[in-house]
Amino acid sequence: MSLRKVIAASVFSLIPVMASCSKENEPSPMPPQVPSAKFPSDPAAPSAQVSGAQGKGTITGKVVFKGKHAAAKLSVSKDKEVCGNTKADPAVTIASDGGLKNAVVQIAGLREGKTPVKEAELDQVKCEYVPHVLVIPTGATLKIKNDDGILHNVHTVSKQNTPFNRAQPKFLKEISETFGKPEIVQMRCDVHGWMSGWVVVTDNAFYDVSRADGGFRLDGVLAGKYNLEIWHEVFGKATQEIELKAGEVVNVTFEFHAKAN
Repeated sequence: MSLRKVIAASVFSLIPVMASCSKENEPSPMPPQVPSAKFPSDPAAPSAQVSGAQGKGTITGKVVFKGKHAAAKLSVSKDKEVCGNTKADPAVTIASDGGLKNAVVQIAGLREGKTPVKEAELDQVKCEYVPHVLVIPTGATLKIKNDDGILHNVHTVSKQNTPFNRAQPKFLKEISETFGKPEIVQMRCDVHGWMSGWVVVTDNAFYDVSRADGGFRLDGVLAGKYNLEIWHEVFGKATQEIELKAGEVVNVTFEFHAKAN
């Protein structure tokens, strides 16, 4: 079954590079970014229409960026023996064929059909959040690890969930938090100002994060008509309506394009 491609125009600009805020003569970190509250729970999105048949199918696809993009570097200002001297900006990672990493894909309104994950892990490795983008169900426990052996602090930017700002020194290898409402939550470190990541809290049952090649896969989806949503931290949001039949594999492509000069 062939599907038309959805083209989402996007503003072609990167999130500004942050500098560490731990020294007086270093620039202040950029203001926190609060993403749109309409993803992952967009009230305007069509409701999922599950088929009366009990069959299931699979949705596969790829997220692609079309156009030129200059890879950005982040400046490392402290703890270089652990963090390194420079880092590639993880906000935009594009494969040689245009595959776009770290785009969140989910089926809007489909809240049943899969056992929710009860816990997930977010690590801090060489002063980066790993993974850079993580999706967890509402109510799941998030274990935040510190494998760097240096001081980090975990600072969330959110509206629907209560923000927290917790120091995580080298002896505190793991802390846990729970998010009770759907929201895109930004993670920051005030000690290392370039560190940024995202936790997408969702009440939808089927979701994935695009891999390094841009690919994603949703298995065991009940037959029906759905609204497939996608979000990327720089290029924004897109949607596509699909119909899945029992035993079918539907392939979907999302394209983001650089804004014309």
